[in-house]
Amino acid sequence: MSERGPAAATFDFAGAYAAIDALYQERGWTDGLPIVPPTEAAVREFLGFADREPREVVGVLPPRQGEATVERIAVNAVMAGCRPEYFPVLLAAIEALADPAFNLDSIQATTHPVAPLLVVNGPIAREIGLNAGYNAFGQGARANVTIGRAVRLVLMNVGGGLPGTGDRATQGSPAKLAYCVAENEAESPWEPLHVEAGLAPDVSTVTAFGCEGPHNIQDHYSATGEGVLRTVAGAMGQAGSNNLLAAGWPLLALGPEHAATIARDGFTKRQVKEFLFEHARFPLARLGPEYRRYQVERRDAADAPDTMLPIVRAPEDLGVIVVGGAGKHSSWQPSFGDGTRPTRRTITRRRRS
Repeated sequence: MSERGPAAATFDFAGAYAAIDALYQERGWTDGLPIVPPTEAAVREFLGFADREPREVVGVLPPRQGEATVERIAVNAVMAGCRPEYFPVLLAAIEALADPAFNLDSIQATTHPVAPLLVVNGPIAREIGLNAGYNAFGQGARANVTIGRAVRLVLMNVGGGLPGTGDRATQGSPAKLAYCVAENEAESPWEPLHVEAGLAPDVSTVTAFGCEGPHNIQDHYSATGEGVLRTVAGAMGQAGSNNLLAAGWPLLALGPEHAATIARDGFTKRQVKEFLFEHARFPLARLGPEYRRYQVERRDAADAPDTMLPIVRAPEDLGVIVVGGAGKHSSWQPSFGDGTRPTRRTITRRRRS
């Protein structure tokens, strides 16, 4: 039998919407944006899309070690403006974040501007309208924005990741408001993320990455796959990322035009990773003396003028997806470092009985 947590607390409030929203703001139950009141009827509608008991614990979330029950997740999904049919994605996402390999405790508490990025694959992305094309990391798609926002509300309200206390991010990032995207499988020249992991194309999954917001990579001039990859490598081999500090599992989100050029010249996804492992590096000689000493003493770098420092330990540690619309832009997402790994969960498409 699955572990059961407490029932969500309820209270009666007779005020108008403005008063309800003000109460949630005053009590710190929101992310600063207005909320949708989580009435019992609205929460019940979300629970109809889950084949799990309302009090079942989906995950225990740090730093508060709060029990994220199905019901509590539904409450935050309503508050975020989700539609009920998004709920299976959110449940799988919280399971992925609660996986010890993701190391949510560090993700929540670090000074680094890291946020959980959800990448959704498979049929459910199309069914619920997740954007994988133009402006996929930005505004305009309700599914992307509200699922991402719901995750953040759960991390705050259940996990206790509140700015300045449970969340100590020095500057933070807009990615901490909402960070959810679908892979553009239709325009990818390679197998999508979940198929690369050995799953069937008709399986729906969510993969969680602990990473920064997108860092744009433009290359409007390269006409060859190698040329594009050299530009990508130059963007990724930078001194300030946590990956130079502590390796880890960064993500490369290639735009369809860049991906098509690279694939046209015969590069497989594996070969893309191998090329970037060799070329996305930073010169040890360009670091300050203290940082050079760290690289030599803690990361076993050769103390030589020509040493080039990698951002990952092995090619397979780099994730590659295709996202976006037309245009010669891609992006990469530096990760938190080796303290967290990407985690994945299968999404069960539930229907109300």
